[in-house]
Amino acid sequence: MTTAEHITHEDHAHAHGDDCGHLAFTHGDHTDYAHDGHIHRMHGDHADECANSGHAVHPNHDHQHGDDCGHLAVRHDDHTDYVHDGHRHAAHEGHWDDH
Repeated sequence: MTTAEHITHEDHAHAHGDDCGHLAFTHGDHTDYAHDGHIHRMHGDHADECANSGHAVHPNHDHQHGDDCGHLAVRHDDHTDYVHDGHRHAAHEGHWDDH
């Protein structure tokens, strides 16, 4: 994770982990947790916001995510991400962004 992506979720006393009660899913080389419309990852003694890494188009992605597409749907801010092959995909202007 680059410094720009290290965004501490302030005043977050809850420690995510096994049996914490929040949806957990693999994202790249770590586990993310869906919590109150945010995506969190534990980082030492605090939770980081798993922010979008900018506009990164997922190339050659013909699959259309949506209801019953078979991928885990995760509410994230004002949209829904879909967990697919260790990535989060978000619809953006006719294509899928890769987070």
